[in-house]
Amino acid sequence: MVKDFVIRDMVAADADSVGRVGFDAWAANPVLNAFGVDMMVRIRLSFRRFAQEHFSLITIGELGGEIAGWTAREGARDYISDLWVSPVHQGLGIGSALVSATLREMRSEGLKRARIDTHAANESAVRLYQDLGFSIVWRGMQHSPSMGLMVEKVKMQQVF
Repeated sequence: MVKDFVIRDMVAADADSVGRVGFDAWAANPVLNAFGVDMMVRIRLSFRRFAQEHFSLITIGELGGEIAGWTAREGARDYISDLWVSPVHQGLGIGSALVSATLREMRSEGLKRARIDTHAANESAVRLYQDLGFSIVWRGMQHSPSMGLMVEKVKMQQVF
C-alpha cells in the first residue's frame, strides 16, 4: 500500500468529495458510462445524494488527506454495495485495501459470508474481487435503480 494512506469512516462533511470520487470513477469506466449525457447528469446526482443520505454506511480511503476511494455497505450487512476509486488513484491498491478492510470488519461482526456484485463487462472489478477471494455465483440481467435500466450483472460471494 502507498504511504500516507488512511482508511476511516465517512463523516457528513465528506459528502461532496465522496460523491465526486464515485461519479469520476463511474464516468472514467467506458463499460459503465456509455449511456449518454442525460444518464451522466442522473448518475452524478445519484452519487451525491447517496453520500449525503448514507454517510454512516461509507468507509473512505484517504491518500495524503484527499479522498481517493470509498466503499459502502448499503442493505444487508453481508453485502458490499459500492467500491469506487478516483481514476487518478486507480492501480495503487486502494480498492483492494478498502475491500480487505470491509471483509475484516464483516468477519469481526461474525458474518459467515460477504457478497458483492458488479457490471458483468467490468472485467477489472471481477478480477479484483476474484483476487480477494470472491467467486462468481450468478450472472444475468438485473434492473439498476441508479441507472434506471436493465444491465448484465455478476454476483459474487466469499464464504468465511
